[in-house]
Amino acid sequence: MNMISPEAVANSKRAWLKILARYKKPDRRRSAVELAITLIPFATLWALSSAAYAHGHWWGLILILPAAGFLVRIFMIQHDCGHGSFFANRTADDWIGRGLGILTLTPYDCWRRAHATHHASAGNLDERGTGDIKTLTVAEYRQMSWRGRLAYRLYRHPLVMFGLGPIWLFIFEQRLPVGMMRGGLTPWVSSMATNVAIAVAAAALVWFVGLEAFLVVHLPIVVLAGSAGIWLFYVQHQFEETEWAKDSEWEFQHAALHGSSYYDLPPVLNWFTGNIGVHHVHHLSAKVPCYRLQEVLRDYPELREIGRVTLLDSLRCVKLALWDESRSKLVSFREARMTA
Repeated sequence: MNMISPEAVANSKRAWLKILARYKKPDRRRSAVELAITLIPFATLWALSSAAYAHGHWWGLILILPAAGFLVRIFMIQHDCGHGSFFANRTADDWIGRGLGILTLTPYDCWRRAHATHHASAGNLDERGTGDIKTLTVAEYRQMSWRGRLAYRLYRHPLVMFGLGPIWLFIFEQRLPVGMMRGGLTPWVSSMATNVAIAVAAAALVWFVGLEAFLVVHLPIVVLAGSAGIWLFYVQHQFEETEWAKDSEWEFQHAALHGSSYYDLPPVLNWFTGNIGVHHVHHLSAKVPCYRLQEVLRDYPELREIGRVTLLDSLRCVKLALWDESRSKLVSFREARMTA
């Protein structure tokens, strides 16, 4: 991970919200193309894989991998719709987002509400718990019972976080408006309508390809895409140089710029992930369409020096589990134990 240069620190004090305003306007024609070149290949790969399997050609299952990549990209477009940045038309973005939510198994309006809370409070120690990965401070962890510590350690274990976690979240938890039971009618309508649409779509696909082919093809795609999505969200905020602060000291621009990473991925992965790795810019201005985030880095290369995490760096982020307030950094369970 790169150290932040004095120049980058100075530039971090710029009025970024004003600077990024000119990148907010989407090219609606390009947005339509981006949607088409994501949905059509996904549907094609899914159909080819299921047809190959139904006719006894197991090699067709290799197409599950790129199909999962396209499903990640579908979620990223849904994500832009949630911010109203894909077409910059609230009605169009919302209905496209709801439709894509059927494919991603994510009730759009529920997710949009939780994600808005995440953007409004990311990096705020006093506002944790909605739309983010549960993160305890060292002091909070030490005050827990042994059962609580065990539960938290299991929650943070990579096999749970990136394996069982996505299965639970996308297949089971999101079928009910968990955490929004008292949020009025909208979360219930969003969840139930999405569930019904998923059931209808699944029934139609089972009718065409058979139950076995549907499960063998679709479940791995969902699980792989879900794991990749959780991994991306994890690395974007759970990295060594991230910053958290108490509410009295929390400031939006600083939290966005230094509490979110720049996940420096190869171009092909940037494309499949909708450039979401440029996460510090996204948190600075969520209205910038995903396909314009690289423009910001091109025009303001100093942003490449802030919170940069490479693929190799990201593997080391897995061990980080607790926020050490005394050192203002994320630490591993082992590091926390050594400083007890």
